[in-house]
Amino acid sequence: MAQIIIKNVRKEFGDFTAVKDSSFTIEDGEFFMLLGPSGCGKTTTLRMIAGLELPTSGEIYLDSEEISQKPPSQRDIAFVFQMFALYPHMNVRKNLSYPLVSQGMPRAAVKAKVAEVASILGIEKILNKPVGGLSGGDRQRVALGRAIVRDPKAFMMDEPLGALDAEFREHMAEELRALHDRMGATTVYVTHDQLEAMQMGDKIVVMNNAVVEQFGTPQEIYDKPATMFVADFIGSPSMNFLRYEGSVNVGAHAIELNGQVLGVPRQMDNATGKLVFGVRPEHVLLNDDGAYRGEVLATEYLGTTQIITLDTPNGELKARAPSGQVATVGEKIGLTFKSDAVTLFEENTGRALRSELNDEVLSNG
Repeated sequence: MAQIIIKNVRKEFGDFTAVKDSSFTIEDGEFFMLLGPSGCGKTTTLRMIAGLELPTSGEIYLDSEEISQKPPSQRDIAFVFQMFALYPHMNVRKNLSYPLVSQGMPRAAVKAKVAEVASILGIEKILNKPVGGLSGGDRQRVALGRAIVRDPKAFMMDEPLGALDAEFREHMAEELRALHDRMGATTVYVTHDQLEAMQMGDKIVVMNNAVVEQFGTPQEIYDKPATMFVADFIGSPSMNFLRYEGSVNVGAHAIELNGQVLGVPRQMDNATGKLVFGVRPEHVLLNDDGAYRGEVLATEYLGTTQIITLDTPNGELKARAPSGQVATVGEKIGLTFKSDAVTLFEENTGRALRSELNDEVLSNG
């Protein structure tokens, strides 16, 4: 299929900068996610790869060919829109056939290719139905089929499941990932849903305010957030942030938080001033022997686990604990933290301090 390289790509609309000097590589055959809140620049980035927008500066390579100023028709890229973009006056078969007919493919070859794609997507029985009467899921399959039928080098997908209800959206996400794995296609997928990105993606770019905050595998981004934004955006509940005035030196394995010495990964940076101790809820342990203490504010039962919200001397904190663990509102509980899963941040920049935990990601990101 295709490798895609984005090198220092920038997009300006008058005085507004939608994408600021982004760089990353999408490897051949990857399912690649562009993730971030509304207005962060992810859809603009996707449209620049597809040729629907031209970058103000920077380079885009498709299989080593520089394509940043080429029109969409010369890029061999298929685009799947959120709202399907089907022809309502045509039935399913004609919608699938249209890209091939418009290219002048012989009728017999068109028929064979449409049958092949319909079989892949399981839509053989609806080929003669008008698209207007189809369910949202079937319309999405037809939209995918119209992209697949061309055998493009890469697929661009702009929140293709966004118009579906939550339950069916999860089912279609599984189908779409399975389809990708069967085809081995390079796919670039835009979403604002972090659970969707973590479930489906081989690699993720997290964007915020037109900037790439982090680029890596789902596990890297979850375990080793490069910024406070990424740590807060990824995870449900998100990472806890305990703010304090302190310092940390190169090689340090511990910090002092409210008079208590807490373990952290070995540090690669010096830092002094306003720092933030970041720890995910599942790495907070409720322990009577813990010297650092918090008062239980609320509990939320989730079946096998519960989320316990506590007030600590350094801010509110959430812990994920077994559902059988007793925690009473108003009770003061000792807390310990899984030291090798802690991330320290500079509050003024929001950047993670380099450490044994995240040094490789920050060096390569």
